[in-house]
Amino acid sequence: MRGGGGGVVLAVPPARVLIIAGSDSSGGAGIQADIKTVTCLGGYAMTAVTAVTVQNTLGVSAIHAIPAAIVAAQMRACIDDIGVDAIKIGMLGSAETVLAVAEALAGVRVPIVLDPVMVAKGGASLIDDDAALALIERLLPLAMVVTPNTPELVALTGTEIEDEADALLAAQELLLQGCGAVLAKGGHLPGDRLTDWLVTRGGHMAFTADRIATRHSHGTGCTLASALACGLGQGLALEAAVVQARAFVVQGLLRAPGFGGGQGPLGFYPLP
Repeated sequence: MRGGGGGVVLAVPPARVLIIAGSDSSGGAGIQADIKTVTCLGGYAMTAVTAVTVQNTLGVSAIHAIPAAIVAAQMRACIDDIGVDAIKIGMLGSAETVLAVAEALAGVRVPIVLDPVMVAKGGASLIDDDAALALIERLLPLAMVVTPNTPELVALTGTEIEDEADALLAAQELLLQGCGAVLAKGGHLPGDRLTDWLVTRGGHMAFTADRIATRHSHGTGCTLASALACGLGQGLALEAAVVQARAFVVQGLLRAPGFGGGQGPLGFYPLP
């Protein structure tokens, strides 16, 4: 279909995904990974940048926070003009930013994927205690699905997790705090097999796979959450969106370009 201005307009426009997250200068995680993921999966990526990080595959060396009012203004600029079909929330950093994001989302009725980013792969803290509490109180109830890894699940629930059974119990506890569903990622637990738990009010489902032996896993959490948001924005049911998102991450791990001297980035390619 051709638009009035001479450009081509798609008969079925791509899903519009608003990403609220920090920037990763190395391109492996944060909004850079989010944009690549959404684009590879056929969506249209927009961003509200919460922080500029100085990082590479070896770790984070500096963080410059964006004022909360500017974060919220970026969100409203995208939502009010272009519109949105799904939202992915990543690194927020401060309670002020959490509250500004929650306020800007008031009245927005689209799937929200909350990736509770707390600690970078290199160990740097990416959120303070007040922000973590605000996230639980203000953003968890807005989320269609929350995607914590094991350390984040421990921090959010105060539950000790030693195996996949513990992870399931903690995910069920987190669900009681008001979110729509929990996708608890099992990559931090030991073993040659890893299990991700999808926990909803209707029950739970295990996604189990062989562990991929690689050090090039920088940005897996960001990538999974953005792929999940894109699938939901495209109208997929939650389970189908999880399957697509996990397949995209697996492909990224297997096709990683091998860059950097530390935790290298994934490979970003459209799914076959």
